Amino acid sequence: MNGLTRALRSEGGKGLIMVSPPLVYALLLLAAPLATIVLFSFWTQNFLTIDRTFTLANYAEALSDPLYRELMLRSLRISALVTLVTVVLAFPVAYFISFHVAPEKKSLWLFLITIPFWTSYLIRVFLWRVILAYDGPVNGSLIGLGLIDEPLSFILYNANAVVITLAHAFAPFAILPIFVSLEKIDRSLLEAARDLGESKTMTFLRVTLPLAMPGVLAAILIVSIPTVGDYVTPRLVGGSGGTMIANMIYAQIFDLNDRPMGATLAVLAMAIVALTLIWGIARLRFWLWLAEARGLWVAVGAALAEIVALRLFFLNGPAILGAPATVLSLLALATLGSVLIFWRVPKGRAGI
Repeated sequence: MNGLTRALRSEGGKGLIMVSPPLVYALLLLAAPLATIVLFSFWTQNFLTIDRTFTLANYAEALSDPLYRELMLRSLRISALVTLVTVVLAFPVAYFISFHVAPEKKSLWLFLITIPFWTSYLIRVFLWRVILAYDGPVNGSLIGLGLIDEPLSFILYNANAVVITLAHAFAPFAILPIFVSLEKIDRSLLEAARDLGESKTMTFLRVTLPLAMPGVLAAILIVSIPTVGDYVTPRLVGGSGGTMIANMIYAQIFDLNDRPMGATLAVLAMAIVALTLIWGIARLRFWLWLAEARGLWVAVGAALAEIVALRLFFLNGPAILGAPATVLSLLALATLGSVLIFWRVPKGRAGI
């Protein structure tokens, strides 16, 4: 008992006491529900009862059904496109605030960026539904200007509408981390680059952009992870062409009353998203390292070749290996390749 008292009074014991409440909170509200979902995925549903016999049938069905694969791929494509659009448009805004706005006015600009958070996310989605409607402001303005003869049909109730809405909703999440990263850059480094004869463009590419990459990477993660599992936006503006994996998870649990299959799709979605992001970060490190060591065009060629090879493998693999084996092989190769890259390839100037 005395030993326990001394341990609790030590520095480590005091730290443990301080972190215990949030640790218990996290375990109860995060780990326990996640463990429950994983456990449900190995059971089956018989009408209103749950058969708790351990089985992998749900995973076999989820990996072999082409509908689930298509929805997962569509979710990844939409998330990647939203991330690309959001980060590309957010970087100039963050750069302008960091480098061209007076220090005393930066807080005002950041305050203005957060104004969209004053309204409900659901209201913002409904507003985009009105804006992109066939009789909405976009089509009305284009018809009034004589640019089109009939309303555009590709801006609502499809994947394009989902990308537009999500890109607007997550723009502040991309601007803020990039701004923080740009603010940390020592301006004397930029002055030194200019004194050594670098142009503004090359100074940006060789100094500013690499030093801002941690913020860009944070923006990519912050935007891509929640957009993969978004449910509201595809439901309201996506239509049948914008349905994502979260909508199918909802349908399995609430509409079809098949909670184990919904849990299986949720577990697979989490695993695929996590491994895809790890693979993407690892490949980005490898391509940046290759660009520094062998040149930009060598890195671009290697990246394109790898992407084409993966696409061919995914398209032709199910006919040769079967759909489940193809998906599992891709995940295993991505994991193994990522581990090797993180182990053998050092971080470059970009800090990735």
